[in-house]
Amino acid sequence: METAHRVSQIVGLVLRYGIATGQAVHDITADLKGALIPRKPEHFPTLTDPEKIGGLMRSIYAFSGSPVVRCAMLFQIYTAVRPGEMRKAEWKEIDGDLWKIPAERMKKRRPHLVPLSHHAMDVLEDIRPLTGGGELIFPSIRSKIKPISDMTVNAALRRMGYTQDELTGHGFRAMFSTIANEHQWPSDVIEKQLAHVEKNSVRAAYNHAELLEKRRELMVWWGNWLESQKG
Repeated sequence: METAHRVSQIVGLVLRYGIATGQAVHDITADLKGALIPRKPEHFPTLTDPEKIGGLMRSIYAFSGSPVVRCAMLFQIYTAVRPGEMRKAEWKEIDGDLWKIPAERMKKRRPHLVPLSHHAMDVLEDIRPLTGGGELIFPSIRSKIKPISDMTVNAALRRMGYTQDELTGHGFRAMFSTIANEHQWPSDVIEKQLAHVEKNSVRAAYNHAELLEKRRELMVWWGNWLESQKG
């Protein structure tokens, strides 16, 4: 069903472009409205028990595979970004302790600023000797001009003993959101860090501020919390 919805969306985009340019007269996907079974909300497997999260952090730090993959997992956890945003990160986007992700790489096609805690900065310093001479921070083992694949982190998690029903790379974001909310961090700060778009247009216009300083505090707290669980 997910594939059906995605195909319908793509075909609709093509046909609406065709109508706008005089090459088509009707968007046939409009006739499918209500015909496709609705999508089920995506819930990515994650860990929320502090003891299990501590075990995860110990496993990642002890990971015996590629150091690039180990750093990729840590960087994604410490920043709470989407897997695709992490995989395609470039050194030129790092400006001091701020990561400036361009709009074309974001899900909502808006540029995103990610404050980097000292934990995330330490990960970058660890990997710099290995990949600092290229464009990509986390290049593929087979090609320095291509990022690690979208399955690399999940494969590493399987190697560490986590099944696909227990944890995925995308689940790192849910882990961060759950713990931060449990510790009563402001929801707008958490949502901004996750690059979620405010649905209320009036509130979105009012809350255009990046909330950077508060997000810096949140990410330092998050890194410290993870370290405390790791022991």
